[in-house]
Formats: sequence, structure tokens, C-alpha cells
Amino acid sequence: MKNNTYNETPTRILRRQQLSLVLLVVCGVINYLDRATLAVANEYIRADLGLSLGQMGLLLSAFSWSYALCQLPVGALVDKIGPRWLLGGGLVVWSLAQAAGGFAATFGYFVLARIALGIGEAPQFPAAARVVSNWFPARARGTPTGIYNSASPLGVALAPLVLAPLIIATSWHWAFFITGAMGLVAALVWVVLYRDPVRADMTAAEQAYLEVDEVAAAAPKANFASWLALFRYRVTWGMMLGFFGSVYLNWVYLTWLPGYLRTERHMDLAYAGLAASVPFMCGFAGALIAGWASDRVARAASSPVTGRRNAVVIATLGMVVFTIPAALVDSNLVAVACISIVIFLANASSACAWSLATVAAPPSRVASLGALQNFGGFLGGALAPILTGYIAQTWSFVPALLAGAGIAFMGAMSYLFLVTKPIPE
Repeated sequence: MKNNTYNETPTRILRRQQLSLVLLVVCGVINYLDRATLAVANEYIRADLGLSLGQMGLLLSAFSWSYALCQLPVGALVDKIGPRWLLGGGLVVWSLAQAAGGFAATFGYFVLARIALGIGEAPQFPAAARVVSNWFPARARGTPTGIYNSASPLGVALAPLVLAPLIIATSWHWAFFITGAMGLVAALVWVVLYRDPVRADMTAAEQAYLEVDEVAAAAPKANFASWLALFRYRVTWGMMLGFFGSVYLNWVYLTWLPGYLRTERHMDLAYAGLAASVPFMCGFAGALIAGWASDRVARAASSPVTGRRNAVVIATLGMVVFTIPAALVDSNLVAVACISIVIFLANASSACAWSLATVAAPPSRVASLGALQNFGGFLGGALAPILTGYIAQTWSFVPALLAGAGIAFMGAMSYLFLVTKPIPE
């Protein structure tokens, strides 16, 4: 065997890393295809069910409320049970809920289906954070975190390109049925192929590679008391409040962009679908680049927490800066260009925020802290479609976008002033 150096990844570990990331990206793409189906079919569903903009805002937010609330227990469950069964079970639940949405004939039924979707999708990102902390040393977690986070904008970018033609050719119902079936297949593949590292089966070189930054094997198992103790630290609150601002603004675009382009900018469905996919392809690049860059920034910073936090702050402030012209310019081309930059930065911010969780948390509570941050974020994600729909219905989308920029700015300040050092074990 070759001598294992600080930067060298043992062959068997490398294979498991690659397989894990491929599976996480596939599951993440399906996850976001399912979330985005309602946004793509927005106009058709409103017409079919007779919904107002305000009701559609409530429907778009129903997913986020249950998703956010389920983050509270699911992070601790992932840390205790492991990502294999939590994510596998979640895939089954959310895929059945997605398919059930295709049968919706009333507003109330559709709300219940979206609530169930949020419950099922809750384990996805805490489980992914746990997978990265299990298979990658702390110094190298930014790149894999960026890779699995890139599934979010990739799924949203593919949604209008794949689902809009399907809806036009058949009906909006089939978009829900087909994406639900895809998730059930992914659940089977995940459970069959994914495994956590087993210390007893690892060579000394493999153990040294994974534990070079921390003695994770000696960390106590997560429990309710250790989860509750996270709330004593201002780092936890800073990450929750900070992600609230970032995700709020991101979800303004995620849930309303196709409708905004059709309603406010008067684009036809085919052109709006293309225009809505371009920003999220930029977001895909943003997640990948941010993950790679955050590893390098963290190595040069005074501490891993400071480096990864600063990356989140810069990306979130950039979202604020480019949302202002996106809201105010007359040119559709310039507006879409600015929105593309915002979504690039939103996904960069998200990737850096999740990599921040892997270094700010104690080794036994990575998924727990990541889930609490995600809970704060998706409270913002739940409010964004409601407030955006209400403001757009009462005034226009311009003040709705500017309000989102203000909330994101407050989130950046929360990261900057509250997230200053890691939480001890």
C-alpha cells in the first residue's frame, strides 16, 4: 500500500465518497424537482382549482412549514440512527405525497399533500451533512458539500425544461405522478447501495485519513439532552437567523419566479420556462464553485468557522445587492441576468452554510446543528411565498422583491456577529 499522506485519500474511501455523492445528488435533484413542480404548474393549477394569488402563496408555503418543523427532530434522529434508513424512509414518504398531489381536486387536499411532502423531504440535507462528516475529513468538506447542494438548483433548473413540455402535452397531474415514481426508484437504490463507514472494517490508514482533524469515534452518541444543549449557544441562533434571511430570498425566486415572469413580465409559458431555468443553472455553478472555494478560504482563515462564515456573509450580501436592480429595471434581459446572479449567490451561500455546520458543530451533532440551521432557513422559506403572494396581490412584485432583500441583509448580519467560534463537544 502507498504511504498515506495528509492530502491523499485511500482508494476504498475515495470510492465510497464518490458513490455517496452521486447518490446524494440524484436524490437531491428529485427532491427539488418535486418541490418545483407546483411552481412550474402554478398557472394551470390556479386556473383548474380557481385559486387566487394569495391562496397559491399559502399552497406554495404549506410544504415549507412542515419541512421546517420536522427539522427539529430529524437532525437528532439522523445523528442517532444514521442517514441510510432516515433518508430511505423519507424518500418513500415524500414520493407517495408527491404522487398524491396529482390527484388534488380541492385546495384543502392539495395543502395536505404538500404538508406530507415536507415531512418526507425533511431528512435529505441533514442526512447529507452527516454523510459528508462521516466520509470526509473536516479540512475537505466544502467541496462535497457544494456538490450535494448543487442538486438543489439543478433540480429547479431542470423542472421547467422537463415538466413544462410534459404539462403542455398531457396535464399538470402527470408531472406529479412521474416525479413521485422517480423518487420510489431512488429510495430503493439508496438503501441498497449506501453504507456508513464501519471503524472495525477500516485499515489504520483509512482511520487516520478520516480522523486526522478530530477523534470522531470517541464522540458520544447524540441524544435529546445534547440536542437541546445546542440552543444555549449564540452560534446556533446566528445560524438559524442567518439562514432564515438567505433562504427567504431564495424561496421568493424558487416559488414565484415562473409566475413572476408570466404575470409581471408578461412572458409566454415556453419562454418563461427557459428564462426561469437559466438562473438555476447559474445556481448549480454557484454551489459547486462555493464548495470548492470555501475549502480554500477556510484553510487560509484564522479558523475554519471564521472562513466558512465569511463566505456565507459575502454571498448573502451579494444576493441583496443584485435583487435591487432585478426588481427595478424595465429590461427583461437585465432582470433575468440579475436574478441569475442572485441565485448563483444564493446557492453559494447555502453550500457554505452547510459546510459551516460541519465545522461549527461538535462531531456527534453535525446533523443536529445543520437541521436547526435548516429549520430557521425554512421558516423563512415558509413565509416567503405567503408574503410575496400577498404583497404582489396588494401592490406588485417590486416591493415583494425589495422586502426579500431587506430580510436577507439582516440574515447576513446575524451570521457575521453571532457565529464566531465552534460549539464544544
